[in-house]
Amino acid sequence: MLVKIAGESGITAKSLFEGIMTTCYTHTQVDCGMDSINDLVATRGMAGMLNTIWLILCAMCFGSCMVASGMLHAITHILLKSIHSTVSLVCSTVTSGVLLNLVMGDQFLSIIMNASIYKDEYAERGYRPELLSRSTEDSATVTSVLVPWTACGMTQSTVLGIPTLVYLPFCFFNIISPLMSCLVAILGFVPKPQPKESQTLVTDDDKDSIG
Repeated sequence: MLVKIAGESGITAKSLFEGIMTTCYTHTQVDCGMDSINDLVATRGMAGMLNTIWLILCAMCFGSCMVASGMLHAITHILLKSIHSTVSLVCSTVTSGVLLNLVMGDQFLSIIMNASIYKDEYAERGYRPELLSRSTEDSATVTSVLVPWTACGMTQSTVLGIPTLVYLPFCFFNIISPLMSCLVAILGFVPKPQPKESQTLVTDDDKDSIG
């Protein structure tokens, strides 16, 4: 098959190498005698994934510009001003995770930035990092495939051959998960904040060394 893809007549090292490279990088179509099998083995290679790669690169550059210019710090300040309780903290984390997916265009960038925004706030209030991780996963991770212009949404629609907005109404878990995270916080089923030590204990040896 590799020889056929390379367009050669005999099996040689050159024809095998050309067949492998062609399969990896460009469009290939092999006639197997059955249309269903032909569609299964057909591939667009790396060239077919370039649109997704370009989207990821643009999202990374956009995120870097937001951090370097101070825009992320300004957004963080606005979001944290509205937080007064555990419920508002979790709901704000979930909401910003969804919004970052709409703005950033990449799931991994949304996850990293969402965690970076709230990391210090969770620690300051005594909450374990698992609560931040769960809230971020319930929003930035699962809703990425619902946004057509994210890398996840584009990949799913390309692989399935179905537009994102067509399969979106059937993604029950992805839609319900952020709502459930907020509902769990409202009902109070979240880990209690850990008490913080108000003073540092000084031993006798430390006192002697200070004296």
